[in-house]
Amino acid sequence: MGVSGVGKSTIGSLLSKELSIPFFDGDDYHPQHNILKMSKGKPLNDNDRLGWLQTLNQLAITELKNKGAVIVCSALKEDYRTILSNTIKNDVKWVYLSGSYELIKNRINDRKGHFMNSDLLQSQFNTLEEPKNAIKVNISLTPNTIVQVIRKQLENTAEFGLFGLGVMGKSLSRNLARKGFKISLFNRHVDGKEVYVAKNFKNEYKELANALPFDAIAPFVNSLQKPRKIMLMVNAGNIVDQVIKDLLPYLEEGDILIDGGNSNYNKTKERFTYLASKQIHFIGAGVSGGEEGALKGPSIMPGGNKKAYKQVQPYLEAIAAKDANNLPCCTHIGTEGSGHFVKMVHNGIEYVEMQLLAEVFFILKAMGNNPDQIATILNDWKKTANSYLLEITIDILRKKDNDDWLVNKIMDKAGNKGTGNWTTIATAELGIPSTMVASALFARYISFFKEDRVAANLHFKPTTPHNLNLTNNELLQAYQFARIINHYQGFRLIDEASTRYNWGLNLSELARIWTNGCIIRSDFMSSLVTTFKSTNNILTSKPIIEQINTLKPSAKKIVAECVLNEIPIPNFSEAINFLIGFATASSSANLLQAQRDYFGAHTYQRIDDNTNKFYHTNWTNN
Repeated sequence: MGVSGVGKSTIGSLLSKELSIPFFDGDDYHPQHNILKMSKGKPLNDNDRLGWLQTLNQLAITELKNKGAVIVCSALKEDYRTILSNTIKNDVKWVYLSGSYELIKNRINDRKGHFMNSDLLQSQFNTLEEPKNAIKVNISLTPNTIVQVIRKQLENTAEFGLFGLGVMGKSLSRNLARKGFKISLFNRHVDGKEVYVAKNFKNEYKELANALPFDAIAPFVNSLQKPRKIMLMVNAGNIVDQVIKDLLPYLEEGDILIDGGNSNYNKTKERFTYLASKQIHFIGAGVSGGEEGALKGPSIMPGGNKKAYKQVQPYLEAIAAKDANNLPCCTHIGTEGSGHFVKMVHNGIEYVEMQLLAEVFFILKAMGNNPDQIATILNDWKKTANSYLLEITIDILRKKDNDDWLVNKIMDKAGNKGTGNWTTIATAELGIPSTMVASALFARYISFFKEDRVAANLHFKPTTPHNLNLTNNELLQAYQFARIINHYQGFRLIDEASTRYNWGLNLSELARIWTNGCIIRSDFMSSLVTTFKSTNNILTSKPIIEQINTLKPSAKKIVAECVLNEIPIPNFSEAINFLIGFATASSSANLLQAQRDYFGAHTYQRIDDNTNKFYHTNWTNN
């Protein structure tokens, strides 16, 4: 495509021979009316062009049934190109021949016997809307050189794009390349800070030899096969919206954007709806496993349109971890923001699992054990309560730094990146008592007040030394008990969201993809794959009920001993308090409701009235 006189016919003919496919000149398909009009020096209007464009579209559709073809057409406006590629957009590649007005005018004047003269050239330049998604070649090159440039770019396309080369983006890129996919890599260019990041990264690893590096958006997008599949690996928040804004002018109907960051599920729902209005698919994909998992095989939680997922499924499932049956730890979660929601809850469960191990560490230290001894105790726990987090905790406790254990030199201030906060908000909004994640989150908040804690210690520290009457096995049993409650609360929150938002989530399948690759993988998670096939509430599972009743006495003892010895154990305490409250058939909430009715006339129901009638009492009158 291009204005008249750029050499479309010459280049098109040569290219068709190079590619061994038929050549068609669009000018040969003009109706007689159009030819007469142009020969009189009158420009064509859109009505003149419509039938002609539709004829060329049908020609393209016919040729696609064979080997394809090279078709020459001015196609100056985006609307014209839309008509030309109607129903075959993903099978069309535009080549835009460009040049200066003076060069093209001279070429038109030199050609003989053509119905188009140079007087109409300016009207063509006025009409021209340069395509954003096209191979652009300057006609100052020789015809044969132009053909080779076009051929090289036609062949040099990638299947999948990675936008953002931070730690996770780099690991996922290498993972994709190792699986044999040809990928395009993009990282922004910032003078003095981020320069040739994609190019340097490509040159650093041999598996990226065929990858295409970019630091400009247009060529990055144009390097991808249609429909384009682009995974965004950028920080959650406003930057995701900015990236979408930057990409949109170059995207086309049916293209797919995948947000692989830890975005808030509500924002993902908004982006899903917004991009759907632009005919662009959006998939919010939770990715768990950290840097190593992203490289060797993460757990992936994609949520979005199922048809769009099918198009990216081969890539995501290829790079995902594999479960015990060698199935990918990746599955279509549901629509809208479901993928990011379950990743958020995954992180909430993770917060609790980490806090429980921190409390175990604190208790065992109070019992007189050093980090090496604690690591040995935890290593024995792997027989019955193994998990990824338990394994890395053992490694951490054994790490020495000169004359001491490194863990003893680390400042006791724990940060967070927001997912625990979001999970706590979500559980409050959905009315589900996932109390342990809130407790774990607030434990981190307390840790951050280091100076205040040091000052408070002067006034409120224990007056007697620790005297814990506990065994290692009792602590193990309390740990197992608390983990069951944590997983119940997390999956209960997911189940409620599934119902509320009509996501239709499969808890067994979700547990399955969390059996490998992710941070919360564990032997207990593997057992839940079977449990969730018969119930969505693990507290109704007979084996788990029996296990809880066996473990509960140790949980109560641990909490009692720690409170008496002033050892902070917020998550152990919350686990037993939750179950006691949850298993109380007649609670103290009757007094709460009476108080609400007293000051706010909120009414109440009576246990001796089965009609669900609501009552109000004037409490100041006897």
